[in-house]
Amino acid sequence: MPLGVIVNTLSVAIGGIIGAFVGNKLTADFKEKINMIFGCCSMAMGISSIVLMENMPAVVFSVIIGTMIGLCIHLGDQINKAGGLMQKVVSKFLKNNSSGISQEEFDATLLTVIVLFCASGTGIYGSLVAGMSGDHSILFSKSILDLFTALIFACTLGLVVSAIAIPQFVIFFILFALGGVIIPHTTPSMINDFKACGGFLMLATGFRMIKVKMFPIADMLPAMVLVMPVSMFWVNVVMPAVASLV
Repeated sequence: MPLGVIVNTLSVAIGGIIGAFVGNKLTADFKEKINMIFGCCSMAMGISSIVLMENMPAVVFSVIIGTMIGLCIHLGDQINKAGGLMQKVVSKFLKNNSSGISQEEFDATLLTVIVLFCASGTGIYGSLVAGMSGDHSILFSKSILDLFTALIFACTLGLVVSAIAIPQFVIFFILFALGGVIIPHTTPSMINDFKACGGFLMLATGFRMIKVKMFPIADMLPAMVLVMPVSMFWVNVVMPAVASLV
């Protein structure tokens, strides 16, 4: 049973609903400062994953090439359009309380939230692990952060934040189902490099949340697909070839 996926999804839905209704009662200063704390937490989680990296060239290569692929296919724009569509659907039934910000800022923030909830390295890896071993602890930990993060973002974006729980559940459930197929074909080294790659995305997400630099997080997502095959190729082909030349 995908318990961790369900709990994580509910945390986003509940946090979004609460935030949409209490948003007007929280001051702008409170929301800005607590959002900085969430950004700090995201960066800390990213750093804790990056330090697990075993094959730096493979991970760096995956991040760079993966981002180039994302930029070439305009993945970020496509996700942004999907987020805009979600907002239009929700606004037909529920009033949005995001009038205090510009449409450009709304779109940028919504994109950040979609990637944060649906495509974080922690969520992807946690879903795979839960599907293989039944260990839901990673998703449970993510759920705590997501609950309060959804609450704060919903104060600005409105109920569209809770709607993100729907695609999140679909994505994580698919990964949960595939976990038993993918994980047995990996090695601990590949998993650590995968987590490190996700760490780069979470670190970049943290910078976006505190508005230091708007990294193209969505365009970085292909790196998560590349990193394990590249890590395997590096360990099994490149390193032995280099060793033979020494």
